[in-house]
Amino acid sequence: MNPEQPSSNDQSGIDYHKGSTMIYGPDGIAFYRAAAIASALRFYAKTGMKINRAYTPTNMFAAATEITGKTFKRGQYLEAAEALTAWAQTMKAALPKTVDGKVVP
Repeated sequence: MNPEQPSSNDQSGIDYHKGSTMIYGPDGIAFYRAAAIASALRFYAKTGMKINRAYTPTNMFAAATEITGKTFKRGQYLEAAEALTAWAQTMKAALPKTVDGKVVP
């Protein structure tokens, strides 16, 4: 996945409302997935605990590799989290943003 190029012609973006945020579309979901897995990797590196049963180190590394295109070895939890965070920040910057339905620069 390349954050500079949208994955499809579908609308994706982030819409901020009073008291809530909506992340929508395939690119928005990819951004949120990367951010969630990065957070889970940092948590695992710090505590040794999994966020849930599906987030095993192997599965998190596989997802990080799928998203970033980089491979990670056992124990590189923080390196994978940093790569995912950088990717997610780039993707977030590329997504259109609206506040109550109005486009924000």
